[in-house]
Amino acid sequence: DRRHPKGKDLHIILDNHSAHKTKEIRDWLEARPYIHFHFTPTSASWLNAVEGWFAQLERRALYRGVFTSVPELKAALLDFIKVHNRTLAKPFKWTKDAKGILAAVDRAKNALPN
Repeated sequence: DRRHPKGKDLHIILDNHSAHKTKEIRDWLEARPYIHFHFTPTSASWLNAVEGWFAQLERRALYRGVFTSVPELKAALLDFIKVHNRTLAKPFKWTKDAKGILAAVDRAKNALPN
C-alpha cells in the first residue's frame, strides 16, 4: 500500500480463504477504495490440491504415529509418498489448448483500463 503509486488502482488476486474476508480486512479495504480484492473460485486454486495432499499425508502417515527418530519419520514419509504415487497420483491433463488460454489472457488485458 505504501509503495503503490497514487492515482492507480491496485488489483490483488487471492484464494478464497475466510481470513481474507474478516471485518478488519473489509474495514481496511473500505479505507482504501483503490485496492480491489479478487477471489479465485472455491476449490479452484492449485493450493487446495496441495493442502489436500498434506491433509492426506497427515491422516495416513503421521496421525497417531510414534516416531523415535528423524530417520524413522523420514522413512514413514517416503513410504507414504511411494504408495501415493503408485496408487493414487494422476497426472494433470489440460483441457484447453494454449491458443484458447492466450486468447483469454488477451481478452482480460483488453478489459483492464490502461
